[in-house]
Amino acid sequence: MRVGVIGLGNMGGRITRRIVAAGRPVLGFDVDPGRASAVGAEPAASPVAVAEASDVVLLSLPDSPIVERVVLGEDGILGAARVGLVVADLSTSAPSSTVELHRLLAAQGTELVDAGISGGAAAAEAGTLTIMAGGSEAALDTIRPVLETFSGRIFHMGESGAGHTAKLLNNFLNGISLAATAEVMVAARKAGLELHTFLDVLNSSSGVNFATLNRFPRIVDGDYLEGGLTGNLMLKDIRLYADLVRELDVRTLTSAGCVDAFELAAELGYGEQISNRVVDAIGDASGGVRLQEPST
Repeated sequence: MRVGVIGLGNMGGRITRRIVAAGRPVLGFDVDPGRASAVGAEPAASPVAVAEASDVVLLSLPDSPIVERVVLGEDGILGAARVGLVVADLSTSAPSSTVELHRLLAAQGTELVDAGISGGAAAAEAGTLTIMAGGSEAALDTIRPVLETFSGRIFHMGESGAGHTAKLLNNFLNGISLAATAEVMVAARKAGLELHTFLDVLNSSSGVNFATLNRFPRIVDGDYLEGGLTGNLMLKDIRLYADLVRELDVRTLTSAGCVDAFELAAELGYGEQISNRVVDAIGDASGGVRLQEPST
């Protein structure tokens, strides 16, 4: 199976390295032409060139508008759409956009699988990402050997758009637990609590969550786990979640506060840094608080 990857940045680059390490050559395209060779891929001149030479094309892109340009734009994948080609969108995309792209590609015989990924940069490095997929189960089974080179679990969620729907729901919980824990940790610092002990309490109590278990034990020692999802991308995902639940006619009472937290981070200059820096934004707005003990 000939593999192409479009988008060789933070996640796409790590995923490409995993595929290459598994013995599968990759044809890669990125707006930064140097990224392909840096991650072990053969450089391609355009998205359509990747699609023409591949049996499966993986997309790892920032948002739906960019995915749409890569599929539908000049030199886009649609120009090479044909029976037997499978496109897997690993991006966090709007489900409504995904369903429309699925329809357009299917008219040319190409299957689109929306394959939302979760686990972050560390899981991508380790090849243990979780994949939540929508679209044809047969198409998913076709590309499963490629997906298994960088994932630990693969879930078929249903029809086109279901994978990206599941991803947005997951990312909202990820974002709100990060923002809420950041706020609590700033409060704990200002209250004079010893933060390692306080995290042990949280992780033994009902307040436990992914951020308390995996993020803040390192953040309090000054390791922000750089290289993961940026604050601006987290903000994009939370806004997409809010759009989704409005479309579903589900009342959302908590998304506004989560949006506020990451908007604050963007306003204070942390938007292009890892989303964990939201704790510093909240700290700045709370009198210049940092969780780390001052150096002596």
